[in-house]
This record gives sequence, structure tokens and C-alpha cells, in this order.
Amino acid sequence: MKNESAVSPEISQDDRLWAAITWIPVTPLWPLFSIAALLVEGKKDNPFVRYHAVMSLVTGVVLIPLSIVTCGIAALIYFVFFYWAYLAYQGETFNIPILTDFARKQGWLL
Repeated sequence: MKNESAVSPEISQDDRLWAAITWIPVTPLWPLFSIAALLVEGKKDNPFVRYHAVMSLVTGVVLIPLSIVTCGIAALIYFVFFYWAYLAYQGETFNIPILTDFARKQGWLL
């Protein structure tokens, strides 16, 4: 994972908090936070928040069946979500191999 951009001055504290919350996997509400970030007026058009919300959903959707197939071993990757939440709160974006390119090709990321 390589950082794509440094902290941008136009990313507000609120934007960084929204982006970080989309990565928190510890509750069953995890996908709801990401979906809310994509629906809330003022956040849904914000490229930084949208990037993190979409990547969180894509990564989670891939990991859930993978965790079932591997009897939970892939669920260990969810611990990385906390690191990604930290990076989002720092105002950074990052690539997740394969998944970021997939989301961009689908037109889900701006």
C-alpha cells in the first residue's frame, strides 16, 4: 500500500472523521457508516470521504465471503482496517492492491 497523496489542506477535520469511521469494523454497523457517508448531503460529493467509504465497502464485501471460505483466517485482515482508519483520519488515501484498481474501473471512485 502506497500513499497516493499527502494531507490536503482542503480536507476538514469532519471529513477526516467521516472517512475514518467508514473503516471501523468492530460493529455490525460497519457497512451502515460507509453507506451513510455515501448518502449524507455534503459528504456524498466529497472525493476524500467517498474514496474511503467505497474502498471500505469493497474491501468488506470481498473479505466476508473470503473469511467464510477460509474458516475465519481471512478475518484477521480486519485488524488492518484500524490502520486504514488511522490513515484516513490523518487525511491520507492509499491503494489496496487489486481492489482500488477494480473500484476505479467500475467508476465508483472519482
